[in-house]
Amino acid sequence: MKKQNLYLSSIAPDAPQIAKQYDLGIELAQFCTAAFLDPPETCFLKLDESLSGFLQQSLDDCLAASNRFILHGPFNELTPAAIDPLVVDITEKRCRQAIEKALALGCKTLVLHAGFVPLVYYPQWFLARSVEFWKKLILDVPEPLTVCLENVMEPEPSMLLDIVRTVDSPRLRVCLDLGHANTSASRTPPETWLINCAPYLSHVHLHNNNGERDLHAPLFDGGMDIAALLRELNTLAPEATVTLELSSCADSVQWLIEQGLLEA
Repeated sequence: MKKQNLYLSSIAPDAPQIAKQYDLGIELAQFCTAAFLDPPETCFLKLDESLSGFLQQSLDDCLAASNRFILHGPFNELTPAAIDPLVVDITEKRCRQAIEKALALGCKTLVLHAGFVPLVYYPQWFLARSVEFWKKLILDVPEPLTVCLENVMEPEPSMLLDIVRTVDSPRLRVCLDLGHANTSASRTPPETWLINCAPYLSHVHLHNNNGERDLHAPLFDGGMDIAALLRELNTLAPEATVTLELSSCADSVQWLIEQGLLEA
C-alpha cells in the first residue's frame, strides 16, 4: 500500500502524532457529531461545553498534523431511506452541510452511511428510496469530491452496489468497511465483499474483530487475515484509500511496516 493512500481516523487519540511521524493522512471523525457542522454560535449552544471544546481541540490538532484529509460525515439518527419524510429532510440537510465542510477543508472523499437497518426496511423499499435520495444529492457534489457510501449493518454487498450502480455517477462510490463486513450483521465474508465491491471501490475502513462484534480492534488482533485482504485490495483496487479506524494507531502502523504492507 502506498503511504499517500493511508489515513488514520481521528477517533484514535494518537492519530495526529502518528500521522505526522509517518506523513499519513487523517480521516476527520469529529463531524460524526452532527451539531459540530453547525455555525459556532449555534453549535456550542447545542453541545455540552466539554464535548464541543474537545471536538474543536481534536480538529485543530489533526489539521496541524497533516495536509491530507478525508471527512466522515454524521450518521446517528440519519437515514436517507427513512419512512418518515421529516427524517429524510434532516438527513439531507446534514449531508449537504458535510459536503460544504469537506470542500472547505480540501477533502476529496466524504464518507456517509447508507443507513440500512435490518428488520426495519424491506430491501426493495430501501433501494428505491435510497436511489431517490442519492440521485438528488449527488447533483450538487462538485469535482473533485467523491461521496463514498459505507456499509454498517448491510448483510451483503448488493445493498450498496445496487444503489451506486443505479445512481450511476462518478461522484458516488463505495466505502467498504471490512470490519463491519466481518460482524454478525453481515451474511457475507469480507473477502467476498472486497471482490464484489472492487469495481466501485474508492475507500476502505480497516480494523479487526472476533467475527461477531464491531470491536475496532488492532489489525493483528482478530479473526480476519488483514495481510491477505490488503494484498487482494492492492490487486483489485490499488488506488483505493484506506483508513485505520482504531482506538490507537501506533502498533497497527508499525505492524503494517513490519509485514511489508506499507511502502515508504
